Amino acid sequence: MKSATKFILLFVLSGFLFTACEEEKDTTPDYEIPSIYDFENVSYTGQIDRLGMLLEMKNYLATSQAQGVALDVTRLKAMFANEAENAAFSRDYTKQIKSKTFETERAVFEALLEEVATASQSTTAGSEGISGVIMSEDGAKSYLVGEDGLDHAQLIEKGLMGACFYYQTTSVYLGEDRMNVDNETIEAGEGTAMEHHWDEAWGYFGAPLDFPSSTDGLFFWADYSNKRNEVLASNQPLMDAFLKGRAAISNKDIESRDEAIAEVRSHLELVSVASALHYLNDAIARFGDMSRFSHSLSEAIGFTYALKFNQAKTITISQIDELLLLEGGAADFADMNLYQVTVEDLEAAKAKLADWYDLKDKADQF
Repeated sequence: MKSATKFILLFVLSGFLFTACEEEKDTTPDYEIPSIYDFENVSYTGQIDRLGMLLEMKNYLATSQAQGVALDVTRLKAMFANEAENAAFSRDYTKQIKSKTFETERAVFEALLEEVATASQSTTAGSEGISGVIMSEDGAKSYLVGEDGLDHAQLIEKGLMGACFYYQTTSVYLGEDRMNVDNETIEAGEGTAMEHHWDEAWGYFGAPLDFPSSTDGLFFWADYSNKRNEVLASNQPLMDAFLKGRAAISNKDIESRDEAIAEVRSHLELVSVASALHYLNDAIARFGDMSRFSHSLSEAIGFTYALKFNQAKTITISQIDELLLLEGGAADFADMNLYQVTVEDLEAAKAKLADWYDLKDKADQF
């Protein structure tokens, strides 16, 4: 009787193990993931438009770095909202940035556009309490700063990278509302609704189809991934995640799609963190040279602020505000004063950021 019982147990166990092995084997995708973003029915023209629009805004803002070059606030606001009657751009765009920016932050950017335009009217060199262009100590660079020491052009560019492009990628197009949609009906040129939404998330990344083999013509997030790649090794994992997710959707592999969503969110978040650490390092090194210090620290603040807009963010809004308080003297742009920030403040922000993202061994290398 005991022998019979043992035989039955062994039979049951062996059946369980065989089934488990079969189940594990079945989870391996039986389709190929391409090495470049070369799928059927792909369209993300709206994202290409917005990348171009922010690039034009960035270039226009950069003209104010020279003393006596005033910015037109009407044109800046038209660039943000794409008001065609103001002929804000070099060509006709069909989209706008404002409507895709995180709703509560739209007024923040309207205020920044007004501030940078007002600061550009100054004919006096910038100093604490006075807006104006400041020349670097070596005379090689000049930047327009507000009376609070902020380089508004950098806050606008990096801020919109976060509150628009990063937000749309991580929290909108890869969010449940855009992912839990039809994946059967194919529309020529766009694919299924789910495929199209994934392609739009990819479009905001700003990379060529054969990234990272090709790094020509990078926009915004892809550009900063490439800048951080030597230390962070971010390029290939990000590309792999985008390819994996799109291939999974086309093959109805929702489990792998969800893995890819998590990977895109995580790797993009680390690009923002690594970029903030890079500019904190630069600001610390340039402390005392207000022109370069303001420029670099404003970039660090922008990348720190961007962390707020990933719905799967690693740290809390309160922790991000804690970092902004150290970096700029306040959690809100309107209350910051870079003239009051100390090296000790920046070292503390850097230490917290590196610790929270397990980058302490790399923090000094960015």
